[in-house]
Amino acid sequence: MADAEEHIGRQIVEAQHSASMDDLFRLHAGWLRTFLLRRLRAQPADVEDIVQDTYLRAARQPTTVIVHPKAFLSQTATNLFRDGKRRDSVRARHRESVAHAGAGTGSAPPGLLEQEAALELERLIVAMPDTYRDVFALSRFRHMTNAEIAAHLDISVKTVEWRMGKALAFCASRLRD
Repeated sequence: MADAEEHIGRQIVEAQHSASMDDLFRLHAGWLRTFLLRRLRAQPADVEDIVQDTYLRAARQPTTVIVHPKAFLSQTATNLFRDGKRRDSVRARHRESVAHAGAGTGSAPPGLLEQEAALELERLIVAMPDTYRDVFALSRFRHMTNAEIAAHLDISVKTVEWRMGKALAFCASRLRD
């Protein structure tokens, strides 16, 4: 019996808390938007997200804790705004360091350089004329000798060597561009 009464009591408190959050939002959301735009100079696109996150944080607080709603809301919104700016700054520095590293310093993450190299190689092979591509792919990816390639393609070894030279010259010219 006591458990049932306690459960009903918790439901009543939660319902009151939900109603008070609705009231808090209805009374102060417009003021909070203006505060963010004018005082913090937040971007209009970010304002609604910050307002929503502010009320989500407020909803986690017991209603008795929020004695001065405007002070609570403005401080919470300010903290969220600063956190967002800090995150943006860290991301911008990271993007800048990756871009700077990719510009030739050699300190870019190895996985990124490998992916870029693989993509560039794929582009080169796709752009290569078919006759060069066949010889190049059999040599570099199937690790076949010139004699094996000649037998496989039913051409002479001299033709394999000539086409391989042309394929490598094609790659070199594309990489210089």
